[in-house]
Amino acid sequence: MKLNNLVFDKNSFAAEMAKLRNDKHFDYLVTIVGEDFGEEGLGCIYILENTDTNERLSVKEMAERIGDDYVIPTVCHLWKSADLLEREVFDFFGIKFLGHPDMRRLYLRSDFVGYPFRKDYDMSPENNRYTLDDDIEPDFTYEYSLDADGNLQAKQHKLFTDDDFVVNIGPQHPSTHGVLRLQTVLDGEIVKKIYPHFGYIHRGVEKMCEKYTYPQTLALTDRLDYLSAMMNRHALCGVIEEAMGIELSDRIQYIRTIMDELQRLDSHLLYIGCCAQDLGALTAFLYSMRDREHVLNAMEETTGGRLIQNYYRIGGLQDDIDPNFVSNVKALCQYIKPMFQEYMDVFGDNVIMQNRFREVGPLSKADAISYGVSGASGRASDWHNDVRKNHPYAMYGKVDFDEVTNGMCDSMGRYLIRIEEMKQSVRIIEQLIDNIPAGDFYIKQKPIIKVPEGQWFFSCEGSRGEIGVYLDSKGDKSPYRLKFKPMGLNLVAAMDEMLRGQKVADLITTGAALDFVIPDIDR
Repeated sequence: MKLNNLVFDKNSFAAEMAKLRNDKHFDYLVTIVGEDFGEEGLGCIYILENTDTNERLSVKEMAERIGDDYVIPTVCHLWKSADLLEREVFDFFGIKFLGHPDMRRLYLRSDFVGYPFRKDYDMSPENNRYTLDDDIEPDFTYEYSLDADGNLQAKQHKLFTDDDFVVNIGPQHPSTHGVLRLQTVLDGEIVKKIYPHFGYIHRGVEKMCEKYTYPQTLALTDRLDYLSAMMNRHALCGVIEEAMGIELSDRIQYIRTIMDELQRLDSHLLYIGCCAQDLGALTAFLYSMRDREHVLNAMEETTGGRLIQNYYRIGGLQDDIDPNFVSNVKALCQYIKPMFQEYMDVFGDNVIMQNRFREVGPLSKADAISYGVSGASGRASDWHNDVRKNHPYAMYGKVDFDEVTNGMCDSMGRYLIRIEEMKQSVRIIEQLIDNIPAGDFYIKQKPIIKVPEGQWFFSCEGSRGEIGVYLDSKGDKSPYRLKFKPMGLNLVAAMDEMLRGQKVADLITTGAALDFVIPDIDR
């Protein structure tokens, strides 16, 4: 969608955002985009959705400058997902959110100097501020406010009491699915509080894109959530194509939809196996990995990749489908349909698995929306959030499939959603695979692609939830600001509330059932 931002006065911003949340039911905060608008200053773009009507709007708020500081009132009391989203903006742009209870860096070291996403940040090698010394993390944080005279005040909050028993869970594989560190406060085996720590593989993808041409930015999408690589690139191509007004052929749209669903099968099969592996059950992992190979075989013959997929390009596809693609995908669908019940027989209906998953990691519908826990994990809390249904793209508005939801609100519900979603993916593929129309697989573009001036946001339904890309163009060959909305950041943000009062072993189960992928979070 092309953004037509609402702009509020700095004195009315907090009240107007509360009206949007409480009176107009914009209860889903899709993302917060920090941006350096150049001479205009620093600010944020807030993208909101009404979950009853699926209407979306955007709000632009410029930060108020106080001395060398920039401030915006927090919205974390309105949307729980704003907790980490605002910390991300603070980390990269230095905007302090007034009233936010935990203004610490989110990705970078606590001793990092400066804010690297500002346009005036010195990126030269001699200005490299990283060190190999240990990062001495403070055991306190700050909450900022303005006094009666408009001066910035900082109130210190201790993160831990003297009696807290703190355990670092992670960063290691497979328990935290990669380099995610969860600083966990325990009372015996019971979880009291979780502080997530990110940034161990943060590669500055969004900053790099500001110096890349638009075709060059595509190379980074398969290095985010590598199990949603097709959808990542689909979202990036989609926002650029929408901004440029590129009309794609039906052949391109059919093939993209099929490839997205094959990627979903790939991801969900790995999920089924990893849930078992995380709980110590190897057999189910072997079964799902066996069948995942068949999915990868069908994709590889066209894309040339197995783990890494980089098939889409601006204006269509890298190449046409392999001559055997249709027959092999049809054979795959026939092979895999009986296997879904096998996964339940081997693992899903196992009494140990049921005891480990049921009523573990509870998340209500209201909290799922407030934290922005989209995708299958949100649909397990009865939130109808499927982007393919709410904001159709490619061929999703023309095929018949069910949005799978349940109201179990626990890890078992999240597991069952994936089983049923794989059936729907096969259903979508079977409707399209015999009907791929003739036509161009690529709409030729100019050698130098320039996007018209403006701001756009485009979403796809990834394997773990909504993937969004925000694009701010100044009419140049490179984006002025490119922001990837990750799926996993919202999932991890909710873990603290989901796990309070649960046991340490339930933390591993909850993480497995949420299905986050660390490069998607760290970007």
